Amino acid sequence: MISRMIFLICILSCYFSLIYSFKIKSLINNNILCKKFTQLSSSSSSSSSVNEKYRILLLVEPTPFNYVSGYANRFKEMLKHFKSMDQEVEVLTPDKDPNPPKEFYGYPITTVRGYEFPLYNQITLSFDFQKETPRLIKKLKPDLIHVATPSAFVWPAVLWAWVFKIPLVMSYHTNFPEYAKAYVPFDGIEKFANFLLRTFHRHADLTLCTSPQLAEDMSAAGIERIDVWQKGINGERFSPNFKSQAMRERLTDGNPDAPLLLYVGRLGAEKKITRLSKVLDENPGARLAIIGRGPSAEEIKEHFKGYPVHFAGEVTGDPLSEAFASADIFVMPSDSETLGFVVLEAMASGLPVVGVAAGGLVDIIEDQNTGYLVPNGEEMVDFSAKTKQLIENKDLRKKLGEQARKWTEDWTWESATLKLINVQYKQAIINFRERKVIAKEEEKRQYEDALIQRGNLYRPDLA
Repeated sequence: MISRMIFLICILSCYFSLIYSFKIKSLINNNILCKKFTQLSSSSSSSSSVNEKYRILLLVEPTPFNYVSGYANRFKEMLKHFKSMDQEVEVLTPDKDPNPPKEFYGYPITTVRGYEFPLYNQITLSFDFQKETPRLIKKLKPDLIHVATPSAFVWPAVLWAWVFKIPLVMSYHTNFPEYAKAYVPFDGIEKFANFLLRTFHRHADLTLCTSPQLAEDMSAAGIERIDVWQKGINGERFSPNFKSQAMRERLTDGNPDAPLLLYVGRLGAEKKITRLSKVLDENPGARLAIIGRGPSAEEIKEHFKGYPVHFAGEVTGDPLSEAFASADIFVMPSDSETLGFVVLEAMASGLPVVGVAAGGLVDIIEDQNTGYLVPNGEEMVDFSAKTKQLIENKDLRKKLGEQARKWTEDWTWESATLKLINVQYKQAIINFRERKVIAKEEEKRQYEDALIQRGNLYRPDLA
């Protein structure tokens, strides 16, 4: 209960700090900004070469440099390709590591101290009370600010983007209302989470969502100027070529001939990992390997006592690639995936996937072609049946795995970054300029209306 109250206090302090910082004039201006929904086509192609070069201030939280997740991989790949495309970048991130990294691909990293998130102490958040954001803005003179959300970093990003009149891009990575329901199950928490999303994202010149489904959710919540941030996968890092008998021995606890199911990702309540015990109940003889860490790790381990489950902890680099390629089926019970990078990694490794037909998974898994999309059900009836089908039909398992690998070959980080630079950042700047014009026109109209009203007080015919 205490941790939940701390969570709410953190959210409220973020919200009211933002409102206070803007004063009355900011609120007036923000109420008259463009209402037009500017959704770019997710299929619009980007050039094969870089057309634009920007100075970019990147505010990213939690840090992608000491945090293992698909979210972190996206930012690392983005910075890698930014470098090859000659973009100028400064990175600001919170980090509790006593010796945080100072640079990444030559880009300087400024670290601020923050606080551990009460419900997930493996990540560090910050409101940037040290005012590193304005210092970096004065130093870099950025063409735009890019901030990851949901985060505490969003409020300094909004504040200083407004103060210095800089285009603002927000990339939305986590289904905030769903996570709020999972960690703070109070009545009305989903509505409150959507209210916070609208409050902050209304200030974005462009919001990038990590899947079309998430973009639809944001639009339904009343958020404008949305586009989909194209997915990407490193097909060399994740490949069937990493298949390892030794890794399979390890993940099956010495039972390599048994069917091996694999889950990789955060060990959190919202992932619904414990439901996989029902899949094991319906598929005797199968084994499950779970890779990752998270706030619910101990509860999940306790739940699976007596089950043929191997907990590998956090795995990175070649061993992670080997783990993907050495399993038979990837299982994703979560219904709150905003994109599901681990699903892409599994597919690139040649695994068929059984996943819940919700969120970003709908955009990744082609039902009956690269795996199966099943209804979200607590009893996991359909999930278990499709898993059994793949376990019992080796040829089908191989066919879907090969098709999954082939599907991922069309998605590269280079093309995703090219579109980000050539299309999406450019659109954010265009949106920023259009909003400024509309705001000035509305301010002029309000001023003229005020003069007319004042003049009516001194009409001679009323004297």
